Order: sequence, then structure tokens, then C-alpha cells
Amino acid sequence: MANTLRIGWIGTGVMGLSMAGHLLNAGYALTLFNRTKAKAAPLLDRGAQWADSPRLVAESSDVVFSIVGYPSDVEEVMLGKEGAIHGLAKGGVLCDMSTSSPTLAERLATTARQQGCDALDAPVTGGDVGAREARLSIFVGGESQTYERLLPCFQKMGTKILHCGGPGFGQKAKLANQVAIAGVMFSTCESLLFAQEAGLNVAQWMELVVAGAAGSAAMNTLGRRMLKKDFAPGFFIDHFIKDLGLCLEECRRLKLVLPGTTLADALYRSMQARGKGKEGTQALIECLADLSAKQWHGEK
Repeated sequence: MANTLRIGWIGTGVMGLSMAGHLLNAGYALTLFNRTKAKAAPLLDRGAQWADSPRLVAESSDVVFSIVGYPSDVEEVMLGKEGAIHGLAKGGVLCDMSTSSPTLAERLATTARQQGCDALDAPVTGGDVGAREARLSIFVGGESQTYERLLPCFQKMGTKILHCGGPGFGQKAKLANQVAIAGVMFSTCESLLFAQEAGLNVAQWMELVVAGAAGSAAMNTLGRRMLKKDFAPGFFIDHFIKDLGLCLEECRRLKLVLPGTTLADALYRSMQARGKGKEGTQALIECLADLSAKQWHGEK
């Protein structure tokens, strides 16, 4: 049955373009919408169909995936006046793969059920490289039968897929992941900066450390970008600030204090205020250097 599903896709940004491309490669019929049509051109050139609104995407689809920037965008493309929910036939599925609010994911599932449909929340981690190489980790919330129905699609986009629980639990799992990311970004940036200021050959030091207990996936990927002073976004600072805000919102609801997440939010917001919101999260190393009136030199 895998390739008989008609797939709708909303959002062809840094992540979505590659993810939708894997479904197209697998033989699924794909109908697209993106706010900027030109960004969907690589998929349209390969045979995907264009629709002028999320509602029209849903009218041509059995399952509609979305991966957009902010919860307000999710609400607009899924539940808004021209949202996908208004074009989806009974038995259809909405699957939001953005990092969004657990509360919004629950509301999306409730609204879908009221119309004889279903909804999953399935945010991802792995960045632009993971999206291109189809090795994302995918956190899924929603009904188990719907999860099983969409599992073949998820397997075209990722290698580690977990059904985390009911509606909203995919988002909760992703936010826990973002708490971990905030911490590992600190460890990567601070260790590289310390190595530089201590006079070490940072590139050689990193090659030794990255394979051991102090290493991490972030050091192995983003650390290498830092050495090249490559701050192009695999994941935008603007979007990470959104994620950290969602984490802290959940913390308030849970009466939970996470000092590291709070500090990460403050530092990234300071970068955003300086016009660096469109850079990748690895640019944090320049912010940390600036706190000590230092400069990050990268690989010399």
C-alpha cells in the first residue's frame, strides 16, 4: 500500500525540501504548497504538483504533512481559513512535523477527529544534513493505528522513529531533545573556545576529543563548521529561540526550573537582537567569545 497514498506537503524550507523529496523519490504522488513558490521549484521540476493553498493541497491528498516555522504558521496552514483541515476528506490524516506547542498538537488532533479525520504531531531532529541523508530522528504523537499507517512514510525520511504516546507527546519529546541540544551547544562552544585561548591547535585537539567521551554529534558536525567559521544555518537561531520559548512555557506549566535552558534562551535572544537570527545555532561560539572580549578565530 505504501505508494498508493496521495501525499500533500506544506513547507519546503531547509528541512522540508529534502524530506518531501524523499517521498517523491519513493514514488508517492506529491502535491505541494509553500508561501514562496520558487522554493518548491526543485520538487515541481521533478514531477510534484502545485496547489495554491493548504486547503487545495488537502483536497488532492490522503495525508497532509507540514513543516513550517512557528506555531502560528502551523495554526494557519492546518486550521486557518484556507487551512488543510477544510479540504481533507473523512479518513484523511494531518501530520505536522514542525516543532510546535503540545497544546496546539492536541487541539489539531481534536479538531481532526471532529471531522472524521486524524492528526499526528511528528517533529524531527537531525538538521539539514539529516534531512538530506534521510536519517532524521522522528518523535511521533497520536493514535497508534495512524502512526502505523504513516510509518512507511516516516521510514523514507528518518532512521530512528519513536511513537511517544498520544496527541502532543511527539512535541513533548522534541522539546526534551531541544533542552539537550541547548546543553550540548554550550559544551561544544565552551570547550573549543577554551582550547583556542589556552593556545592549543584547536583542529588537532578536536580530532582527538570528538571520538571519546567528551565528543558529541554536535561537536562532530557543528564543531567542524565553527572551525571554518561557517555559520550558515542548518538550524536558524530564530527557530531555536522559538523552540526554547516552547520549552520554557512547558517548564512553567510543569513548575520546573531549568537554568541551562533559561541561559541558552537569553544568550540566543541577545544574538537575535544583534541581527544574527538567520545564522545557524553554532554561531553561539562568537557570542560566548564576546562575553570575554575575545574573538573566535576558527581554524588557522
